[in-house]
Amino acid sequence: MKWSELVERLALTPIAISDPCVDPTLDGCAALNQAGPGTLSFVESAQRAGQIETTQASALVLPPDTDLQALATARGIAWFAIEHPRYGFAQALACFYQPWRLPLNCHPTARVDASAQLGTGVGVGAYAVIQAEVSIGNEVHIHPHVVIYPGATIGDRTILHANCVIHERTMIGADCVIHSGAVIGAEGFGFVPVADQAHRWHPMPQSGQAILEDQVVVGCNTTIDRPAVGETRIGAGTKIDNLVQIGHGCQIGADSLICAQVGLAGATKLGQQVILAGQVGISGQVTLGDRTTVAAQSGVHQSLAPDSKVAGYPAMDHRLWLRAMAAIKKLPQLGQRVKGLEQKIAQLFASD
Repeated sequence: MKWSELVERLALTPIAISDPCVDPTLDGCAALNQAGPGTLSFVESAQRAGQIETTQASALVLPPDTDLQALATARGIAWFAIEHPRYGFAQALACFYQPWRLPLNCHPTARVDASAQLGTGVGVGAYAVIQAEVSIGNEVHIHPHVVIYPGATIGDRTILHANCVIHERTMIGADCVIHSGAVIGAEGFGFVPVADQAHRWHPMPQSGQAILEDQVVVGCNTTIDRPAVGETRIGAGTKIDNLVQIGHGCQIGADSLICAQVGLAGATKLGQQVILAGQVGISGQVTLGDRTTVAAQSGVHQSLAPDSKVAGYPAMDHRLWLRAMAAIKKLPQLGQRVKGLEQKIAQLFASD
């Protein structure tokens, strides 16, 4: 594909663009330090200026930085500039790579209940099971060994990857992606203590449901539980990484980002555009306000106001946590100083 053809295909309006006489043929995309001739890459900031001088890429997506543009031009590299180069690179990458798509038919080994309703253009892979009263929208892809329990609803163009399980009455919106091994709508972890009985924990029936709004992505082996009553709800546009546990009754706002190995105890509430980095733990019945960011491996035990940025265990203001971590590095030296001062004090008292 010619560079000029690629630029025309992208739904972007460049702030600036290189000389149209430089029009290389491109056959793929690559990271800046791994790019070779015929590949496209991107640069996000002036910190990567040195790599522009050495990269073998034939074309670049650049920020609106005239110095970077001049460097690329001097090396004969085609380029265009936009405010968010990574976003432009993502669009360009889609022109060269498309994920494998399931054939739009029902594999003969699949089992589809007679009461299930399937829209048009649906693909059902080998050994998939679709049980009673399930409603499937248009252009849905159900990969091999997916199991959909009775009464579930799947919206248009949603993709269910191999071996994921959708439990009863779960509602999944349009344009969602559920990756392999994910379990949506399973029973929440609910048990009631019973005094003076041999079996002290009585199971609480989990009669609620899990609801995923449109454009939600759920990573591999993530679990989203349904509650005893009511609903567990994931807001539109939220992206959830692999190995995440979302407890029963959690409410997650739109466009939030939850990274790998996060655990949310039951009844946790997240506002919109909340970011939880890897291995964050949130205790039950805690509310995090809109646009809150929690750093990796932090533990949150109390509610946070909107726009909070916290880190550590227990979580505290991120700037305070940075100062605390800096102080911890000095503890051995402080310990020696205290020991020396104690010795001097002891000597003063001894001399008296």
